[in-house]
Amino acid sequence: MQRSEKRILTTHVGSLPRQRELSDLLIAQEDRKAVDTARLDELAAAGVRHCVAQQIKSGLDVINDGEQPRVGFQTYVAQRLSGFGGVSERLPFTDFANYPDFGQIWANRGMVMSKVFDAPAADADVHYIDLAPARRECDMFDAALAEHAGKYVEPFMTAACPGIVCTTMGNKYYDTHEAYVRAVAREMQQEYELIHERGYLLQLDCPDLAMERHGMFQHNSIKEFQDAIAIHIDAINQACVNIPRERIRLHVCWGNYDGPHDCDVPLADVLPVIRHANVGAFAIEFANPRHQHEYAALKANPLPPEVLVLPGVIDSTVNYIEHPQVICNRILEAVDAVGDKERVIAGVDCGFGTFAGWEMVAQSVVWAKFAALAEGARLASAKLW
Repeated sequence: MQRSEKRILTTHVGSLPRQRELSDLLIAQEDRKAVDTARLDELAAAGVRHCVAQQIKSGLDVINDGEQPRVGFQTYVAQRLSGFGGVSERLPFTDFANYPDFGQIWANRGMVMSKVFDAPAADADVHYIDLAPARRECDMFDAALAEHAGKYVEPFMTAACPGIVCTTMGNKYYDTHEAYVRAVAREMQQEYELIHERGYLLQLDCPDLAMERHGMFQHNSIKEFQDAIAIHIDAINQACVNIPRERIRLHVCWGNYDGPHDCDVPLADVLPVIRHANVGAFAIEFANPRHQHEYAALKANPLPPEVLVLPGVIDSTVNYIEHPQVICNRILEAVDAVGDKERVIAGVDCGFGTFAGWEMVAQSVVWAKFAALAEGARLASAKLW
């Protein structure tokens, strides 16, 4: 994993907006409707090429495929593994329940999107069916990267961690939550290793490590939640046992939506647990109004000296384009908290296209926010070097 040796490098979290036709086909396919798969692949490949080109044009260094071929950042797993069916019964997030008028505003947005709150559940033993879709996704990414050789620093590809799969897609088969998590980890190991073998950094998407405190575990004590995510971390370590830690980055967040978030668990309560993940970098939200202050947690519980931090310095839920000087200031605060400028890569709080149809920021604004991110990193680099 490249460090910021000569300047502050830039990256993002993963998902990027999709064209409407692509989203509609992905949603229909998820609904098990007949779709033109050739057209879907054509649009997905075009989306990957577009996302790669826009990331490079905007000045990002560590880039990905925008998750264009996937219906959702974690719900795509139900299409690659057997053992899923029916509908999960998800508790509403606590802040949705506490502020029902906010929930109504959200519902009135009328977004046509994939199965976010009604994903399928595990109703049989889960098994990875076929790596062909994952390989096809890698082929699309390789083809897009080939058009821009030498114009980026490093590629990464995302994959859902076992914990977020198991908290999003409910358990109707396994005796315990832990048994379910470990079964998913056993199967997802194949996808993780494929991503590594194809030469990408593996990014594990793990909002379960924070968000599910006000989701699945909202009625548990903080100790019970910490014990649960400790199992999730151990499952990650087992699934990634054959991948060097410096080739893995982990993204943790509190949910990618512009809600109240006043029920979010403090970073200080989860950092002592998640720091045991055998990974080379942590991508953490620090740009949104609820978590801007939490660099203090990094100072109080510093990560191992070889581990990088990818702080979110732009917000993925708003159409405000952050001023480059604001971004610069946030990067400098991150460097101060980490204590080593080379261990900081400027990033984004979360994705911009978490699910097909779930897009709160206009595409043109996304690219402008990325350009501001790159400029803010240049301003910070001028001060740091």
